Amino acid sequence: MGRYVEVEKNVSLYVEDIGEGQPIVLIHGWPLSQQTFEYQLNELPKHARVVAIDLRGHGKSDCPIDGYTYDRMADDIRAVIDALDLNNIVLAGFSMGGPIAVRYMTRYAGYRVEKLVLMAAAAPVFTQRVDYPYGMKKAEVDELIQQIEADRPLALAGFGKKFFNSDISKPFSNWFQQIALSASSYGTIQAAVSLRDEDLRIELPAIQVPTLIMHGKKDQICPFEFALEMGELLPNAKLIPFENSGHGLFYDEKEEFNNQLVQFIQSNRTIAF
Repeated sequence: MGRYVEVEKNVSLYVEDIGEGQPIVLIHGWPLSQQTFEYQLNELPKHARVVAIDLRGHGKSDCPIDGYTYDRMADDIRAVIDALDLNNIVLAGFSMGGPIAVRYMTRYAGYRVEKLVLMAAAAPVFTQRVDYPYGMKKAEVDELIQQIEADRPLALAGFGKKFFNSDISKPFSNWFQQIALSASSYGTIQAAVSLRDEDLRIELPAIQVPTLIMHGKKDQICPFEFALEMGELLPNAKLIPFENSGHGLFYDEKEEFNNQLVQFIQSNRTIAF
C-alpha cells in the first residue's frame, strides 16, 4: 500500500508498505527511488513487512530545495519509523542508502533497529582521501555534477552504464533511466555533494547490531574495497561477496540477493554472528 508520511512541515515522503511481520525498511541509492527494489518487492513481502521509502527529492516524494545531507535524510527515516510505529526493524540501505542507514544508527543510537543491512553501500567514504585510496576522486564528482547541470539525461545514462554486470535489455535500461530521472535535478546535485564530502569511518565502530554486508566483486561505482573497509570497522558484521555482480547486485544476482535477505531477516535475533 502506498502512503505519504510528513517528515517536516510541507515535506512528505512516499512510502510503499507491503506485507506483515517484522519490518524491513529499504533505503534506495542515488538518484533512484523505491522502484529500484521491484525485484525484492516481488519476494520479501512473503516473509516480512516491507517498508520502501522514496527519499526526499526522489521518486514520488516531495522535492524541497534543501535537506539532502545525511543528517536530514536520517531524520526523515526516523520520522517514517515513528509515523508507522515500526519496531524490531531490519534497516537496509543500498548505495547512498547505506551511509544514510549508518548515519541513522549513530545519530539515533540504533532506535528501534534490530539488524542492519548494507548493500553495495557508498560507505565508509565514497571519495578518495589521503588515507583512503578507494572510490572516485572529489574532482570526478565535481565533474559529474557539472555534467548533470549541463545535460542530466546524458550524465545519468553514462552513470547507468556502470551499474550492472549482467546483460540488461534495452527496455530495462530505459526503465532504470526513468527512475533516475524521476529525482529532482537539485536533489540529485545536492545528494551528490553529500556523497562527495561525507566520511563515516569514525561512526561505524559504534554500531553494535548484527550487520550483513552484501557487495558485488565487480562493482564499478562503489568498489569492493568499500565492503572490506566496512567489515573491518563494524564490530558485528558478516560480509557476503557477490562474485558476478556489479553495483546493481539486487538485479545481477537477484535470487541469491533475495535469499540472503530472507535468511538474515529470519535468523535468530538473539545470536550475534
